[in-house]
Amino acid sequence: MSVAEPPPVRLEVSPEVRDSPLYNDDLAPVPFEKRSWGALHIASLWVGMVVCIPTYMLASSMIEQGMSWTQAIFTIFLGNVIVLLPMVLNGMAGTAYGISFPVLVRTSFGTIGTHIPSIMRALVACGWFGIQTAIGGAAIFQLVEAIRPGLLSGLDPVLPAWVGLSTGQAITFAIFWALNVYFIVAGTESIKWLETLAAPFLLLMGLALLGWAVQAGGGFDRILIGKSRFSSSAEFLRVFWPNLTAMVGFWATLSLNIPDFTRYAKSQKAQIAGQALGLPLPMALFSFIGVATTGATIVVFGEAIWNPVTLLGRFDSPIVVMISLFVLAVATLTTNIAANVIAPANSFANVWPRRISLRTGGVIAALIGVAILPWKLLADPSGYVFTWLIGYSALLGPIAGIMIADYFIVQRGRILLDELYKLDGCYGRISWRAVTALVLAVLPNLPGFLAQVRTSPLWYESMLQWWPPIVPASVRGLAEHPQLVAAMRREAFLDWFGGLAPGLDHLRGAIGTLVDIYPYAWFVGFAVAFVIYALIGRRVAKP
Repeated sequence: MSVAEPPPVRLEVSPEVRDSPLYNDDLAPVPFEKRSWGALHIASLWVGMVVCIPTYMLASSMIEQGMSWTQAIFTIFLGNVIVLLPMVLNGMAGTAYGISFPVLVRTSFGTIGTHIPSIMRALVACGWFGIQTAIGGAAIFQLVEAIRPGLLSGLDPVLPAWVGLSTGQAITFAIFWALNVYFIVAGTESIKWLETLAAPFLLLMGLALLGWAVQAGGGFDRILIGKSRFSSSAEFLRVFWPNLTAMVGFWATLSLNIPDFTRYAKSQKAQIAGQALGLPLPMALFSFIGVATTGATIVVFGEAIWNPVTLLGRFDSPIVVMISLFVLAVATLTTNIAANVIAPANSFANVWPRRISLRTGGVIAALIGVAILPWKLLADPSGYVFTWLIGYSALLGPIAGIMIADYFIVQRGRILLDELYKLDGCYGRISWRAVTALVLAVLPNLPGFLAQVRTSPLWYESMLQWWPPIVPASVRGLAEHPQLVAAMRREAFLDWFGGLAPGLDHLRGAIGTLVDIYPYAWFVGFAVAFVIYALIGRRVAKP
């Protein structure tokens, strides 16, 4: 039987399984009669996630690296077409059996081993939750200042200076954080309602922004900035591949936990059509709006303003500023709730199902999002987005490869639902096959990752800036030694590696090759994990 449509089985677990420590109502399969998400709802979900500041600014780094605007938009579109494939394939399992991501990966990693991929996914989501919340809080701050100048900016400081927020900024961050928590507590149906209502509104506002750019900038021929500065195809490809990997990495997180949403889909057709309509084209369109609007800022203001919050501060009309900031807050909210709350909520609920519900897990994710001080990440958003996108794609690509190989090749679309909720069921507690495939798939990207983010002693320097009270004085001097700060370039990393392990000098060429393949991190990790797990994975149910 094809795995394209749900198998003719009841999506219910046995009564005795409901007393299992691995079971709660939020992690239980969603029966067909309780599914209400059609193609329009799923497409709206994606539009709500796509329309956000990071998407608006995606093309900026590529244009700065020498791409033309057409090359940048094409790279964004292609990356999203590529990531659509694992998105749809992993989504099929969710629709077929009505199960969430952490429950699904019990088939490959085991009922306890599932915490490895699910917590990895959750922590990335918590980081993004904090960043998006900081953006939304900044929008509210600007909105209040537009209505009552000085109301918030004039408040006396109450937080320590190292926190990095003024009193007014802390208040608006807390307001936007609380708004996110409201929808977390309200549940998935409120999220569906929010995304469906907001999607057409956000698209309309995006097109209105594009209309302003064309009119104020004097036409497309004047505002479309970015001309290719590459002298050869090889030179272009050296920039193209890491950016393509970063674009895949942008939604690599959702390609794992997409079952969290497709489990509510009415059919496979609905989830496939909804994702195909809602992801690649809207991503390219909103990135294009960012390029065109930034080009208009050069004509109007004499400089390129990529950040829309900064741009809004240049307008004289309070009405325009208020409407625009309201739209920005809605766009940030819809992205945050769908992309960065559901995944960690399910993952944390999966850690302790008898005590942690989906709502409690979402609140835990929201608290972690505050603890990382996300407004400090925004001080250098390009470094976080474009460096770390590739970094965590090197981890998430292998997980996607294992999931797809397990469901389609090893298990052949057959899952024993009861066994997913048994601590010592046929899927086992920890699958060392999956762990082995994950480790072997990550290893080829490790040298490139270390070269990209420099060397581990920089961790101390980062912690000094992030959470100075918890860094022992005995290690603070490490950041002052320049020999501990390795450059990101290939040769500097190899010199550092040679000093670390002088007996391995003969591996210099091999390590250098691994550094060179790092721009393909997601693809390498996915392929290696897929092949290895397809060969060593263990089938449980007979086809």
